Amino acid sequence: MLKLKLVAAGVLAALMFPMHGSAQAQDADVKANSDKARAALNAMVTALGGDAWLRIGDVTLEGRTSGFYQGKPTGDITDFHDTRRFPDKERVELTKKRDWIVIYNGSGAWEITYKGKKELPKVETDDYLRRRDHSIESAIRVWLKDPRTVLIYDRQTMVERHLADQVTLLSADNDNLTIQMDAQTHLPLRRSFEWRDPLYKDKNEDADEYDDYHTVEGIPTPFTVTRFHNGDMTNQRFLYRASYSTAPADALFDPDVAARKLKK
Repeated sequence: MLKLKLVAAGVLAALMFPMHGSAQAQDADVKANSDKARAALNAMVTALGGDAWLRIGDVTLEGRTSGFYQGKPTGDITDFHDTRRFPDKERVELTKKRDWIVIYNGSGAWEITYKGKKELPKVETDDYLRRRDHSIESAIRVWLKDPRTVLIYDRQTMVERHLADQVTLLSADNDNLTIQMDAQTHLPLRRSFEWRDPLYKDKNEDADEYDDYHTVEGIPTPFTVTRFHNGDMTNQRFLYRASYSTAPADALFDPDVAARKLKK
């Protein structure tokens, strides 16, 4: 009986130790993959301007925007003037006269015209908030700082004829965000995320692609941004100019103030 017990113990040990070693190897592989993903994101931040980019408090963009439906131009083309103050304020002025204004402040969103202000429909507000919460800025300033976020280096892939490093971030509540960075310059080429429609329960993918970088005040800035929904192009922006850290006043993001000024 004692001999049988010793043999059983030996077999059990032989079975357990390889499993333990395999688990250690898997843990090491996971850590190595996570470290590679973090290194790719750190290289991206450095390419974007490093500490100067991390310290950006606001940005103002001027350019032209075009609408698309099912990948085809709708004919809606207009000038825009866009001021963003991180993390959660944005004011977009449309047309050459800048008399059509959309303001996002916190979780609220309003449209302001000469008729006054009105809240944006919930579906439009939700769309904007999703994109803001899955932006490159949020990925670095929010997602990456959360110790529960899982980093995965996926692979190298092609984005618009550029070889890219692909990294996916997974949040504690199973949200996802994928960034593809130029393998040579490390600048972001594409950002995408998936989400499930709360009504129809189908899965959707939203993405932005970045191109035509110009260095503005030491910050590489994409002068072309193309937006996609489930693979179809929905919007394209071309910048004329950009400026950083101009310290816009709080009143700029107040819909009531904007409505009073337009009525004058």
